[in-house]
Amino acid sequence: MIPLSLEAVAAAVGGRLCDVPDPAVLVTAPAAVDSRAVEPGGLFAALAGEHADGHAFAADAVKAGAVAVLAERPVGVPAVVVDDVLDALAALARTVLAEVPEAMVIGLTGSAGKTSTKDLIAQVLPELGPTIATVKSFNGEIGMPLAITHLDRQVRYIVLEMGARGIGHISHLTRIAPPTVGLVLNVGTAHVGEFGGREQIAQAKGELVEALPAKGLAILNADDPLVAAMAPRTRAQVMTFGTSKDADVRAADVRLDEAGRASFTLVAAGRDAQVALTLHGAHHVSNALAAAAVAIGLGADVAKTAGALSRAVLVASGRMEVTDRPDGVRVINDAFNANPDSMKAALGTLEAMSSGRRTIAVLGEMKELGPDGGDGHRQVGRLVATSGVQVLIAVGGADAQAMADAARENNPSLTVVSASDRDHALTLARDLIQPGDIVLVKGSHSVGLEHTAERLAQPDTMASDR
Repeated sequence: MIPLSLEAVAAAVGGRLCDVPDPAVLVTAPAAVDSRAVEPGGLFAALAGEHADGHAFAADAVKAGAVAVLAERPVGVPAVVVDDVLDALAALARTVLAEVPEAMVIGLTGSAGKTSTKDLIAQVLPELGPTIATVKSFNGEIGMPLAITHLDRQVRYIVLEMGARGIGHISHLTRIAPPTVGLVLNVGTAHVGEFGGREQIAQAKGELVEALPAKGLAILNADDPLVAAMAPRTRAQVMTFGTSKDADVRAADVRLDEAGRASFTLVAAGRDAQVALTLHGAHHVSNALAAAAVAIGLGADVAKTAGALSRAVLVASGRMEVTDRPDGVRVINDAFNANPDSMKAALGTLEAMSSGRRTIAVLGEMKELGPDGGDGHRQVGRLVATSGVQVLIAVGGADAQAMADAARENNPSLTVVSASDRDHALTLARDLIQPGDIVLVKGSHSVGLEHTAERLAQPDTMASDR
C-alpha cells in the first residue's frame, strides 16, 4: 500500500474522521473486508454482506492491527465514515493507482480461464518488471479495488481480473482502474442465465477493449469468433492469440503427456520456442498463449516468455489440481466452478490421462445457466457418455438428475449414481473408488465439491470421516 494519512484517505473517499486521535497517522498496509485478514497498518472496509455486517467486526479489526475502519456509521474505534463503503473502496483504489502513474493496468476477462490466465501472466511478466495481480478469483467491485491497495511504488504491472454479471459491469471496473492492456479470453456459457445469451455476454466482455486508449493494446482470442469480432470496438492496437495459423501468437505441434500436461511450440514475432507446461489440461494451451501475448505485446523476448511459461505453477486451488494418493488413485480437483464449456475441457483432460485406467467423474450441478439449465446438464451427460468415463456420480437436484439420465441413455454400460449433496457424494465415491482409479471432481462453487475433492485426496482420513 502506498502510505496515506487517514486525513488523506478521508479526502480521497469523501468521508469524515470519527474517533481518530491523530489524522496524520499513516495507512501502510492493504485494505481488507475480512477482519481476520487485516494486516498491521491496514484499513478494514466494513461491508454489509449477505450473512454478516462488517461493522460488527470493526473493533476486532482494529485489535488485529487496522489503523482505522471504512464505515457508514461511527463504530467506537477510529473510522473514516462515508455514505457507501463500496463506493469509498473504489475511490480509494483510484487514489492509490494515481500515486503510481508508472504502473500499467492489464485487465482481462472471459467466460472461463480468467484466474488461471491471470496467474500465468503474473508469473511471466516479472521478466519485464515487478508485477502484482488480483488475489484468487476476486474479480469484481470488491476484489479488484482490494488488489489495487497492494500497490507499492516499485510495481510496474498490475494484472486485474475483471468479471461481469451483466452489461455495464466491466465498464464500471475500467473506470476504477483504466487499463492500458485488455485481454479477452473467450465467450462461453458461464452466467448465461444472468445475461440472457452468448451475444449479450460478448457485448459485456467487449466493454474491456472499448475502454482502452488509442495507444493501448487489445489482445483477442483468434479461435473464438465472438471475441475476434470485438476488434472494431477498440481504438487500441489489436493482437491475437490462438491455434489459428493467422494468430499473432500461436501454438504449433500441441501434444499431451500421460498426465494431461501440454507441450507446444510457441510461435510469435517471427521466432519460436518450446513450452512444456506443468499445468494439467489441454485448455491451458489457450491460457498460456494469452499470457504469452500479453508479455510479448509488451516487449518480452519469445524464448524468455516460453521459459517462464514452462516454469509456471498452479496457484489457485480447485482448478485442475492433481493429487496422486499412495494407493495409486489420482484425484483431480477442478471443483471451483463449472459450466458446459469447462466441463467439456475437464472431461477431455480426464480422458487424456486415463491410459487404460478406470475413470470416475463426480460432477455437480452448474448454476447460473438460467432457464436452459436442463439442456446444459443433458449436454454434459451426453459428453460423459462418450468420454470413456466408467462411473458418474451426479451431485445435486433436478439438473443433476437430467445429467445422469442423459449419460445413462447414451451409454447403458456406464455406472451412474446420484448424490444429494457433497457429503453424500463423498460417501458414494469412497465406496466406488478402487486403487489406480482417476477421479475428476467438478461442479459450481456453491455445490461445495471442493470439500469432497480435498477429502478424497486424503485417504488417511477416510476412516475418521465415515
